[in-house]
Amino acid sequence: MKNISFLLLILFLNIDCITFKFDFIIETDEKSVPEQFHDILNEQWEKGIVNSPEWATRLGDNRFNDKLNDVSYETILKRQEETKVLLEKVKNIDRFELSEDDQLNYDLYLHGIEKRIEGFQFLSYLIPIDQMGGIQIGFAGISNYMPFNNVKDYENYLARMRAFPTKLNQTIDLMKRGVKVGWVPPKIILGSIPDQISAQFGNPINESPLYKPFNEFPESIPSEEQNRLTIEMISVMTDFIYPAFESLFTYFNESYLPGCRESIACKDFPNGDVYYKYQIASYTTTDLTAEEIHQIGLGEVDRIRTEMIKVINMTEFNGSFDEFLTFLRSDSQFYFTSEEELLNEYRMICKKADAELPKFFGLLPRLPYGVKPIPDYQAPASPTAYYYSGSQEAGRAGFFMANTYRLETRPKYEMEALSIHEAVPGHHLQITLAQELENIPKFRRYGGYTAFVEGWGLYSEKLAEEMGFYKDPYSKFGQLTYEMWRACRLVVDTGMHALGWTRQEAIDYMLSNTAKTENDVTVEIDRYIAWPGQALAYKIGELKIRELRTKAEKKMGDDFNIRDFHDIVLGNGAVPLDILEKHVNEYISHTQSIN
Repeated sequence: MKNISFLLLILFLNIDCITFKFDFIIETDEKSVPEQFHDILNEQWEKGIVNSPEWATRLGDNRFNDKLNDVSYETILKRQEETKVLLEKVKNIDRFELSEDDQLNYDLYLHGIEKRIEGFQFLSYLIPIDQMGGIQIGFAGISNYMPFNNVKDYENYLARMRAFPTKLNQTIDLMKRGVKVGWVPPKIILGSIPDQISAQFGNPINESPLYKPFNEFPESIPSEEQNRLTIEMISVMTDFIYPAFESLFTYFNESYLPGCRESIACKDFPNGDVYYKYQIASYTTTDLTAEEIHQIGLGEVDRIRTEMIKVINMTEFNGSFDEFLTFLRSDSQFYFTSEEELLNEYRMICKKADAELPKFFGLLPRLPYGVKPIPDYQAPASPTAYYYSGSQEAGRAGFFMANTYRLETRPKYEMEALSIHEAVPGHHLQITLAQELENIPKFRRYGGYTAFVEGWGLYSEKLAEEMGFYKDPYSKFGQLTYEMWRACRLVVDTGMHALGWTRQEAIDYMLSNTAKTENDVTVEIDRYIAWPGQALAYKIGELKIRELRTKAEKKMGDDFNIRDFHDIVLGNGAVPLDILEKHVNEYISHTQSIN
């Protein structure tokens, strides 16, 4: 019927139609349900890249390197409405017409959209900066992931620099709106932000992190072009960047900080109790309540404390538990005196871990990683370390970022556990493997669930004992301190945000149960205040992975293979904990059926 109608139309119009007829038939053929679903995934991925040009650059997509993200209030609301339209579009896909693999993709994609829409009722986007992140920190590192191979790359960079005041004004507008409606962070955690901002305009231009690409040009760029680009950059820094940061500094100190809240609890946000439940569910991928998690934390603290005492008894120390913690925090033998010594020790630990990986993993990532210090302007309010993901497409390695600020607070006995968590077999191995998987859509390769990602990092710390680490009792105590730290998080996060704990109570609880220094503990507690619920993901995720490994070992007996188990856990990228359990159960059943 379509072709008959089409021929009648051609006769009526009396036009040459051979090519037009071909196009008509292609466009009117109905696509299969799987094709429709994958079209949605591809279209939305491309739309996300266009809407997030800075993220595109990180992924190695350089089409939009002259643009910055639009973070305006109006754009945020517009994209929320677009997400609601997308939900209906996805719901119109007949899930049962999809393959088993695509049904999982569908379920994860649909759930992600639904969670985003559920979160629209909370106005957390009106808090665009805190002591650990925001435009005052993130923008300074933009040159770390942009290419600088030719004149066009530098022109793109300059275009982004010129666009910066607009993005900063959008950020300030969000902050102003947050003050009006009560979505502001606690004052107590914001003390380092004025210094973070002033560090971006208070030094000579040639010392700014933003100026770094102009200190050394590639040889392929002629000297006259180098001179021109340098003059333009100095002008842009003088006329655009520094004045913009100064305006943020003035607004933050004179208006924003006085308007922030005294309370630290998530429940004190508008509709805060519901918001904290949402945060717990989002970060842990479970339906656990704050009270249940608090009790899990208390139980883990007691268990780990018993193990710690056993390790103390292996040393020559004579004294109480609290005295041992004081000894670890204060004795100079446990601390390096130079940044280079600390970084070199981290590198040696990572090299040792690299050599052990083939014994425990069949799948290994291709992308390498390195160890670098956290930038000085960021370090005082940063945690002990973090992982900065790389990109094969962008030609950028991953990096284990180590905090070298105040070396007297960076003990040697925690370095093995920390290196394992941030590098391999922790974050670098897991995140990079996920990005290199070719059998799953990009939203899964580059997405993640905190309970899985951080749960794996914590699981890796314990796994390192099987890899030959923690031979020294102090290092083993350091591993237990890190595990205790994550157990304490369950207690203090729920304590502060749901159960009425003060900041000082949380600090004291952490100090009394871990060997971490007071500086570290204070920075960590302030992190939990700024990110309600995020700290719960580590221990909840690790407990699930260990539970599943124990189950596999018990049911499979001699058929259990640690490399196969790890490949099953990591082979589908980051997934919610219930999906992970399903994958492991299927692995157990399949192995048992063929043996």
